[in-house]
Amino acid sequence: MILLLYPGLKNMAVYLHALVTGSYMSGTHSVVFISCPNEQVGKVIARTIMEKKLAACINIIPKLSSMYHWDGEITEVTEAMLVIKTRSSKLYELTEFIRSVHPFEIPEVISLSVDQGNPSYLKWIEEVVPEE
Repeated sequence: MILLLYPGLKNMAVYLHALVTGSYMSGTHSVVFISCPNEQVGKVIARTIMEKKLAACINIIPKLSSMYHWDGEITEVTEAMLVIKTRSSKLYELTEFIRSVHPFEIPEVISLSVDQGNPSYLKWIEEVVPEE
C-alpha cells in the first residue's frame, strides 16, 4: 500500500510486476495525433516517420473539419489527421522531427499513453519500432 503513495516506487513496482508476470506495462506505447493542412502533406510526413522507424503504423484521416483560436479569431479549416502508433520512448524524437518539417507555426503533437491493448499488436509495435 505504501508503494501507491510514491509515484516512482509505484512505477518501479508496476515494471517489476510486468517483468515477473509477463503482463503489459501501461504507458510503454503511445498513440500520437498530428493535424496536417491536407492529406498530401500528411502522407509525406507519415512516409518519412515510417522510414525513420519512429512508428509502427500511421492512419491518415482526410478531410476533418477543425475549428480553433488563432490570432484572436476563430478559424475553421479542413485538415487531415495522422494517428500514429509508437513506443512512448520515441515521443521526444518524433515531436522534434514533426517540429522540424511541419508547415504549421505550432504543429499539433498530442500523445496518449496506451493503458491496455491486444498483446500481439503491442508486441508487433515493439518489433517494428527499435528501442535504440
